[in-house]
This record gives sequence, C-alpha cells and structure tokens, in this order.
Amino acid sequence: MPHILAIDQGTTSSRAIVFDGAMRVTAVAQEEFEQHFPASGWVEHDPAELWRTVVATGRAAIAKAGLAAGDIAAIGITNQRETTIVWDRATGEPLHWAIVWQDRRTAAMCEALEAAGHGPEISAKTGLLLDPYFSATKLRWILDNVEGAQTRAEAGELAFGTVDCFLIWRLTGGRVHATDATNAARTMLYNIGEGQWDEAICKLLNIPMAMLPEVRDCAADFGVTQKDVFGGEIPIAGVAGDQQAATLGQACFQPGMMKSTYGTGCFALLNTGGQRVQSQNRLLTTIAYQLDGTPTYALEGSIFIAGAVVQWLRDGLGLIRNAGDTQSLAKTADPAQDVVVVPAFTGLGAPWWQPDCRGAVFGLTRNSGPAEIARAALESVGFQTRDLLEAMRADWPEATEGVLRVDGGMAASDWTMQFLADIIGAPVDRPQITETTALGAAWLAGMYVGVYPSAARFAQGWALERRFTPAMDAQTRAAKYGRWGRAVAATMAF
Repeated sequence: MPHILAIDQGTTSSRAIVFDGAMRVTAVAQEEFEQHFPASGWVEHDPAELWRTVVATGRAAIAKAGLAAGDIAAIGITNQRETTIVWDRATGEPLHWAIVWQDRRTAAMCEALEAAGHGPEISAKTGLLLDPYFSATKLRWILDNVEGAQTRAEAGELAFGTVDCFLIWRLTGGRVHATDATNAARTMLYNIGEGQWDEAICKLLNIPMAMLPEVRDCAADFGVTQKDVFGGEIPIAGVAGDQQAATLGQACFQPGMMKSTYGTGCFALLNTGGQRVQSQNRLLTTIAYQLDGTPTYALEGSIFIAGAVVQWLRDGLGLIRNAGDTQSLAKTADPAQDVVVVPAFTGLGAPWWQPDCRGAVFGLTRNSGPAEIARAALESVGFQTRDLLEAMRADWPEATEGVLRVDGGMAASDWTMQFLADIIGAPVDRPQITETTALGAAWLAGMYVGVYPSAARFAQGWALERRFTPAMDAQTRAAKYGRWGRAVAATMAF
C-alpha cells in the first residue's frame, strides 16, 4: 500500500506524519525548536533548526512506520505562514534568521505606508491589511538591515521565500524555487485576483522581483527530494499554508463552511467559493486553495495568541507543568469571579489590527489565583473566536447559520470547546482525525499522484468525533461577551 508523508513545519515545532493509502495515521514524529526574542515584539527562528527538525522528524516518522523512501508515494508540505527567509542562491545559506509571522518590528514601516495612502491599493490587490504580520515588510527589513543585501538581490544572487519555499529549495537541492498560491497570498506582494506577483507593490517596496519564487497550484509538481534526505527520491506534490491545509483537511469545500484551527494562534476561515469578498470589518480576503489553476477564496480572521496563552501559563507564569493541566485547573476556578485575560502579547489581530497593543488582565481580586487566571486564559480563545465570527457574519450573510469545525491542539480540550460553543451560540464539531493540517497537505499530495480520492469523495469521508452544543443561557453569554468587549477597549486605550 502506498503511503504519503506530510511535513508540518509549525511555529513551535516540526512534525512529520505518515498516512497510509486510506488516509489513516501510521506514524508521527515531532520536535520542538527554540524561539528567539531579540527585542520586544521581535520573534525569530533559526532556519538551520527548521531544516534540521524537518529532516529529523521526516526520517523518524518513516522509520517508525517501518517503511523506506520507496514506500512513500509523495510528500505534502504545510507550514507556518508569512514567516520570511532570504537566502543565497549559490550556497543556500540564509542571510538572516527567519522573521516569524508574529514579529512586529515593521509596525512603523506599515504606519508610514498607511499614512502615505497606500493601504487601500494594497488591500484591493492582495486582500490583506497593511500590517507587520505579512511577509513584504519583513523582507524589506532584511534588505535594509543586512549589509549589501539590496545590491545582491538586484543582482539576482538572493532568493526569498516563506518556510514552504525554503524547505522545497533545500529538499530538492536548490533545483526548485517555488511556492503555492496560498502561501504567496500571505506575502502582501501577490495579486490574488490576477494570480501573479504585483509589480507595482514590489516597486513601491523596492523589492527586486527576481527574488520571488514561481507560484504553483496547491497540488502540483514541486520536484523530488535529493536521495540523501530520506534515503531516496520522493516527489513533492502538495503544498499549502497551515490554515489553508486545515481547511482542506476539514473538507470545507463548499461556500459557507467554516473552520477554526487552534495552534499557537487561532485562525478561522470561511469558504466564499469563487467570490472575493472585500471585508468591511477588517478581515482578510485570501486564497483558501487553488486546484487546476482555479482559486477558491475565503475570508480569514487571524488571532495571534491562542495555544500560546497556555504556553505563557506554563513558561511565563509557572502556573502549570503541562498544557493539559490548564483544563483541570480552570474547572476549579471560582464561578463568582470575572477575571478577563486579553492576550495581546504581540498585538491584537483581527478584527482590531493593533500591532502595538500589549496584553492585560482585568477583574483581579484578593482571592484571584492560578485557577481563575487559567480559566480566563482559555476563555480568551473563545471570546476572540466570537469576534471573528461576528465580523464574518457581517461581511457575508451566508455565514449566519451553521456549525464551526475545529482542530488543532486546543481542540482536544473538552472544557475549552464547550465554552467556545457556549460563547458563540452555535454547535462546534470536532472531527475524528484532529491532525487536519497534516491531513490536508497529505490529501493534496496523495490526490495529485493518484493515491487519494477527489475532493467530493474525500469530503464524504469526513467523520465527526464529538459535537459541542451551546448550554449557556443568552443572558450569561451576553454579559460575559460584554465584559470581554470592555476589556479589549481598555487594553487598546492603554
């Protein structure tokens, strides 16, 4: 039976998952890597660590499955989006550490571009807001701050890419410099209507277009791996940014379907089909996936801190030893206390887009302790999700009804998912296969090489593990969400 290897290169770890011909998980390997914070609001990764952990986990997963490279029909790649890498075309060596999507160092640059009146044009072309979140200004920062980088870029010596692109380059030994449409759509350099890099935006930011990769479909030929990476040549046949891959893994192929992924951040996508909905509520218009040259669009809301708030409880405050302890701790919280955590550690994402905002805790009393703070941290994820869904429903009335499909690490917490259903006032569906991001990447690759079925047949196989239905009364829901709204307003005012 042929197998598919999914490489899931995330913000805090790299994972490799082997799926069999029936799309069942056969083996998993995962390795965390270090986060670097050289200044307030700055976040970096060492590209060498990204590469090392991808290779190590890929080899480990294949070995755990008892397979060899020849048993792997194709590789699918999914990745942390917007994270920016520039490397030397001749050596493959990065010029600077990867600037992570969470990084806010280019906030002043974005403000200057907005003040100069470029925001509306950029939004109309890319579907994105002028924000440090996206790759374009991160790339501009590297060209400005690495000596000789601009001159070398103009001479064609340097390559730019998001993490998927960098991995493809390394996996193929520098033979392929390509990305897919979903990752290109997150750079703030790609015209999602015309399906090409935008010359005017590149000129505005003085970014040489020779640096940019070729843009391909999500299911396409991205070359083959060098033999020494995994022990043999394996085709790379599927690529999608992590949130788009999760959308595919959740089988959200029909317009109006929504999913929300809870990893380091939280990202909700609403499939709008062939319609590019220009948000009036500061959501993003993006490409959900592109197959056979045809893009399917989505509205997206991005929350910067979701699972990372649990890491903060563990690593920052020392309130818990393991992430799983948060749920049991939250259950013991005093119901009479109304502590609210606004986890704006790296700014507020959609629908606020306040990059300079920082986190706050409200409602503390003398009796407030670890349990109340843990509960408030988990609740913040539900509150932020409701902010996104309210904006989506305002932008696209077709999204008013229906369920929310969830995945990601935090989706395993029954307490958190029940609160999510309670606060949004709608059912929350958790699938049997929660590895939806990796599954989406695997499906793309497997479908391209003929191992996996078409989208329609794949969707028929989606299976529900548990549905969480709202149990909170409307008065309590309104009161809790009202407190959240006041806390967000106060945080932004501060």
